Amino acid sequence: MLFAETGLSAAEISSLFILWSLTGFVVEVPSGLLADVVSRRLLVVLAPLLAGAGFALWTFLPGYPAFAAGFVLWGVGGSVQSGALEALVYEELSRAGAAGSYARLTGRAEAVGITAVMAASGLAAPVLALGGYRALGVASIAATLVAAAIALSFPEQGRAAGGEPDEPEQGYAAVLRAGLAEVRGSPRVRSAVIMVAALSGFTTLDEYIPLLAGATVTAPAAVPLLVLLVSAGAAAGGWLAGRGTHRTGPALVVAAGCLAAGSLAARPAGLVLVAVAFGVFQWAMAAADAALQDRITDQARATVTSMSGLGVEVVAVTAYAGYGLGSLWAGPGPLFALAAVPYLLLGAALWRQR
Repeated sequence: MLFAETGLSAAEISSLFILWSLTGFVVEVPSGLLADVVSRRLLVVLAPLLAGAGFALWTFLPGYPAFAAGFVLWGVGGSVQSGALEALVYEELSRAGAAGSYARLTGRAEAVGITAVMAASGLAAPVLALGGYRALGVASIAATLVAAAIALSFPEQGRAAGGEPDEPEQGYAAVLRAGLAEVRGSPRVRSAVIMVAALSGFTTLDEYIPLLAGATVTAPAAVPLLVLLVSAGAAAGGWLAGRGTHRTGPALVVAAGCLAAGSLAARPAGLVLVAVAFGVFQWAMAAADAALQDRITDQARATVTSMSGLGVEVVAVTAYAGYGLGSLWAGPGPLFALAAVPYLLLGAALWRQR
């Protein structure tokens, strides 16, 4: 809305989203490599500050150049945090003898994040009415400062790899080689990277949930409530993360069935099944992330994690393109039902491995 009211066309707005995605592609793996060489906590602190700087540009210098620079900063911040945060949390839990709680902790963190987004969405309307986009921008900047302060409180006792090397260039090359060797040489690591990329990448289709909800009702006012229902399902799945992970395969098969049936129901009640499906997907993503962290070594942990993040971006762009192309022939219901197929295949593959 801010972009449109500033005068940007639909094509210009789309170009900003493309720039955002391209930034993630370019920075994802190098930022993970950096996180294996310097302080991971420093990068986790820096990430929200970069996003905050981008929001400041949007708030005080609205216009295409500032919007583009803001998306670049936000994209760099997201990539800097990706890999670094997972590696930092897993290793500190491991040092405390609590690595087994990683999936539960990260799943609940995701659940809290989803709940916070839901609350922020509800507060956005009155804040916008009272203070306009300037007030929303200031609030967004303040949120990033709070996030940085919280990240600063994270413990970091130093890594098993020995911390920052005396010759950074050689250190970067060594870590990159170690990360690539792990992915190439370990089938267990490679399968975990693929699983994280596939599960997280296809779940980005939740951006189209409003379209699916809108296709089931005639009153536009009901759409946010149905979207909220699916978000609540995802939050519940995150809160249950870490439990019953040995049943991931069967659960994904059932979730795929729920997604297909709920999407094709063409009625609001079908969104209940969609909410169940997205809850299982959120739960399974936490399990897949924990499995990946369990299988990789500390020396290249953030690098390998960022490789999975790059895979997420590739799958997500493919999913977006597939939905856009498919929308020329089919509505949201059939497209979401088709999106259940990858989950069905993943679940069946995991089920066979048991």
